[in-house]
Amino acid sequence: MSNKPNNVSGGTRNQAAVRNLTGWVVESVGHSVAAFRYSSAYLAVIAVVQVLLVTRALSLDVTFAPVVVGLVTFAVYLGDRIADADTDAETTPERAAFIQQHEHALNHAVSLSYGVAVALAVLGGPYALALTLLPGVFWVLYASNWLPTITAQFRRLKDVLLVNSLVVAFAWAVTLTALPLAFAGASVTPAAIVVFAYFFLSIFVNVEIPNVRDAEGDSAIGVETLPVVFGVTRTRRILYAIDIVTALIVVVAGAQGLLAPVFVAALLVGLAFSLCVTSLVGRTAHDDVLTLAAESEYLVVAIALIPAAL
Repeated sequence: MSNKPNNVSGGTRNQAAVRNLTGWVVESVGHSVAAFRYSSAYLAVIAVVQVLLVTRALSLDVTFAPVVVGLVTFAVYLGDRIADADTDAETTPERAAFIQQHEHALNHAVSLSYGVAVALAVLGGPYALALTLLPGVFWVLYASNWLPTITAQFRRLKDVLLVNSLVVAFAWAVTLTALPLAFAGASVTPAAIVVFAYFFLSIFVNVEIPNVRDAEGDSAIGVETLPVVFGVTRTRRILYAIDIVTALIVVVAGAQGLLAPVFVAALLVGLAFSLCVTSLVGRTAHDDVLTLAAESEYLVVAIALIPAAL
């Protein structure tokens, strides 16, 4: 009987320890998920998948290209989020708070990621190096007041209707398509042009979808996007049209034998998914989830290709 209080006390301590451990695990997982999402690390993973899709579509050797593009994507998007943290506080307050809280460490992460990407790109030759630097150059032109004497008279490209999304889509489509070619020492083919067109159009759509969420904030600071200028309904229709045009390009490319039938089918599955996501633009309160879904189109394509690889 004399041991009962000790047993009870020991059991209580064990339960408290388990609760503390559980709380620590949950908190750590929460911080990790937030860092993965808000730092743009998830976009780097998607970029790696995109380059692997290009490698598969064009029958190229696997090289360092996916790693390089992943690192560059992480650096560029994180740098953009750091630069716009103040103006993003209204539209994406949780992300802005995370960025501002960890700004010093994140700045180092940007430099390190781009530095490693450039070092690896050297192994691919001068063209690979130039293509690796391209997104960073475009970001400077796109998002920053890089020369006060010039930007005093001209707005940032990021603020100009269509130019903002077209610049993003073009820079990434070129990088995603051409960098694997450069690393593999392959030439540009009609199939590569089709792949470029697919990425250019699909990335344009994926850039405009989150602009719907940001429309009010963008309008307040003078940024012109499709939702700001044309409204949500017209924007949704424009994005429908772009997805349909993209699908037609893919189908024609397949009919001409430029892309393998299984790859055409996978791209069409991804585009069908994109149309479903686009149909929800302006019709859901879960804008952040919609943005993540739009950016996940390429993961859907990759999953659709899995049966062919088995």
